[in-house]
Amino acid sequence: MENFFEDLYLNGCEIKKNEPMKNHTYFRIGGITQAMLLPKTTEAMVYTCKKLLLEGKSFRIMGYGANLIVSDRELDFFVICTKYLSDITFCGTAVTVQCGAPTARLSYMAAQNGLSGLEFASGIPGSVGGAVFMNAGAYEGEFKNIVRSSSVFDKKNMEVLSLSTDQMEFGYRKSIFQQGRYICLETNLELSQAPREEVIEKTRLLLEKRWKKQPLDLPSAGSFFKRPRNDFFVGTAIENLGMKGLRVGGAEISKKHAGFIVNAANATFDDVMKLSEVVKTKIKEAYNVDLETEPEIWK
Repeated sequence: MENFFEDLYLNGCEIKKNEPMKNHTYFRIGGITQAMLLPKTTEAMVYTCKKLLLEGKSFRIMGYGANLIVSDRELDFFVICTKYLSDITFCGTAVTVQCGAPTARLSYMAAQNGLSGLEFASGIPGSVGGAVFMNAGAYEGEFKNIVRSSSVFDKKNMEVLSLSTDQMEFGYRKSIFQQGRYICLETNLELSQAPREEVIEKTRLLLEKRWKKQPLDLPSAGSFFKRPRNDFFVGTAIENLGMKGLRVGGAEISKKHAGFIVNAANATFDDVMKLSEVVKTKIKEAYNVDLETEPEIWK
């Protein structure tokens, strides 16, 4: 195994052995992975993926762990973290972004350059790769509206290729990346020119709105449940059923916004999962609606 890690290190990959995932997720929950691998370049990322596949090693990809809930158990897979792949390049209204670039920083930089289309992403935590993976959106904006293509690693054929927007099969909080074959390396966006001060002000207002409405002072994985249909507001439904503030162990339905489950007091993975099942059951009984979890869950 030491030769395996040495080879990855010599090919541009930082290695953290026996790494607690709770130190890398916004929810502050997660067990130990045998190794967290942090490629420093796209080439190192591709090499690492190929090496793991050829050696038959199971692995998963993460950015900043914003939309991720990880089991407390000792994990039986490696974790590749993309945080070093964070370059952002502007060329007119076109933007090329590496998968590990912070979404919030991208939104801020676009505004500073007088480019509109990313205002909705102001304050959205996590990486651009994660945002593309789940077609992140807010305030009537979605990544699918600005993505033009992505450079990806194809795990099946072990090659790098380009996917167009249509090929990425975007939908509500979903994309082709969730099927597991492709790994996003870099994404090309198309924004629109607009008066710089107007874009900055819109970005600021949406950031302020997010801060006022969401429980950003406590660990969470963002909005916990997908909206099952356009006219059904999950947070409102949960609140109407009197579940705001409901706890299981250290996990709590936010008192500020009932659409969030927060880590109020050293919650465990099981606390969060049990609380989410209580909510799903109550919503099903009251509204005959089946809720789906929005964050990615690693068991």
